[in-house]
Amino acid sequence: MKNIRNFCIIAHIDHGKSTLADRLLEYTKTVEGREMQAQVLDDMDLERERGITIKSHAIQMEYVYEGEKYILNLIDTPGHVDFSYEVSRSIAACEGALLIVDAAQGIQAQTISNLYMAIDNNLEIIPILNKIDLPSAMPDEVEDQIIELLGCKREEIIRASGKTGQGVYDILNAIVNQIPAPKGDPEAPLQALIFDSVFNSFRGIIAYFKIENGTLRKGDRVKFYNTGKEYDADEIGVLKLTMSPRNEVCCGDVGYIISGIKTSKEVKVGDTITHVQNPCEKAIEGFEEVKPMVFAGVYPIESEDFENLRASLEKLQLNDASLTFQPESSVALGFGFRCGFLGLLHMEIIQERLEREYNMDVITTVPNVSYKVHDKKGNMKEVHNPAGLPDPTQIDYIEEPYIRASIITQTTFIGPIMTLCLGKRGILIKQEYISGDRIEIIYDIPLAEIVIDFYDKLKSISKGYASFDYHMNDYRESKLVKLDILLNGESVDALSTLTHIDNAVFFGRRMCEKLKELIPRQQFDIAVQAAIGAKIVARETIKAVRKDVTAKCYGGDISRKRKLLEKQKEGKKRMKQVGNVEVPQKAFLAVLKLD
Repeated sequence: MKNIRNFCIIAHIDHGKSTLADRLLEYTKTVEGREMQAQVLDDMDLERERGITIKSHAIQMEYVYEGEKYILNLIDTPGHVDFSYEVSRSIAACEGALLIVDAAQGIQAQTISNLYMAIDNNLEIIPILNKIDLPSAMPDEVEDQIIELLGCKREEIIRASGKTGQGVYDILNAIVNQIPAPKGDPEAPLQALIFDSVFNSFRGIIAYFKIENGTLRKGDRVKFYNTGKEYDADEIGVLKLTMSPRNEVCCGDVGYIISGIKTSKEVKVGDTITHVQNPCEKAIEGFEEVKPMVFAGVYPIESEDFENLRASLEKLQLNDASLTFQPESSVALGFGFRCGFLGLLHMEIIQERLEREYNMDVITTVPNVSYKVHDKKGNMKEVHNPAGLPDPTQIDYIEEPYIRASIITQTTFIGPIMTLCLGKRGILIKQEYISGDRIEIIYDIPLAEIVIDFYDKLKSISKGYASFDYHMNDYRESKLVKLDILLNGESVDALSTLTHIDNAVFFGRRMCEKLKELIPRQQFDIAVQAAIGAKIVARETIKAVRKDVTAKCYGGDISRKRKLLEKQKEGKKRMKQVGNVEVPQKAFLAVLKLD
């Protein structure tokens, strides 16, 4: 056990985690030449196309140092704020972390929040300055930032390059020397923490775990502590590039277990595996429940696909524990699910994965957040969906969630960023200089304002330099109104939103203009209206497609043309009574991109 090292790689998005992981695998000869490719651990097509890591990936390496063989268990983690839950799970299974900072970009917001997460879990931190080979690298300045953040010595920072392989052996030696071996008792009752799981259509559910105490052997009868279900360990092993079976997995090691589990509800990430004969006294603690930030309805396009969508979401939830969902129905879209996501990118990725991995065609409604609605009798109700709001006459006040946002930027962009935050009803808490020309601005902003397009705007006004990180703060009372969109006088519940009273009229007007462009013309006029309660605040009309019925009446009396037009008008009126308006998927997404 003293020769095992468990560590993860944490950094801001695009600072070179996956490339450096490639070099570590190459230099320890875990991956041979022909299997080697860029971002070898990113096995999803989506990850390769976008160049981002979505899932944490665990892999075992062997490294010989001073004549002794060491087993290194590496977990490569995502860098985007929407996948920070993946990072928290990886950190729970490790004793050390490589903190990677891009030598050209310096410390960014996500670097700091991931670092705090690692320090809270008492991990040993090894600071690494990556991309040292870039012409735009500023090693000395960035080293100053790291020293200020971590309080380490300058000689402890390893200079490396994932591209050229410089400094990789220094990193491997530092892992062996600095990261402590896992603590635990191989003779104690078995305690293993599940930190991830995947669904395999042939083998059932495969759970990944880290053994804290005890030893697991093939064929053992085990039980999952929280669900209380019992299984046989049909196959156990360690995670190389593919799964590598073993007869026993010892204390401190990271491995997988296949026991023919078919239903996804039986495996919970954060659960503890123990033996049936000699169970442990209590489950492993310190695993946080996920709190979704953004809610959106996901509906199948064909209503008979509802059960397939449920099965697909359950399988996805195994692989991505931060997804939450519950059934709901909508007048416009039929039966579907209300899903909770950690952010907009997370929502986009889930939608893509549903289409690619499970062939599900889905419609996603406008994303919104959860509100606390207090009625006049003093009761409080959580509302995730504007359609679930009680009657406005019974509402006393509504509280909405606020987040504490930390934005790190260069001083040149302070003006536009402050304007953006104030436009989103932000409250400035403090600003402090980190080093030279970099400043951290901390705001309290309503989560609803962030959900739609804040991140994109922040990136564009700061030319991609500003980095953004946030966490839930509290709920505060706000003046919110429900904005309904009516088509021909009928409300479309999937397009209704809760918005602040100051923005409501402007937002309604923009919505109507956008829908006028996107809804195809019918044989009759369509009135698109935005309403707050009974008051209409904006209106656009989509004109009917008309046939030129008067083409055959050339010359002669005007009354003949008039008669034909009146006849056509009657037909249009009848059509309007029976016709219904199809709202295309583009219209639901258009709300996100109103500017």
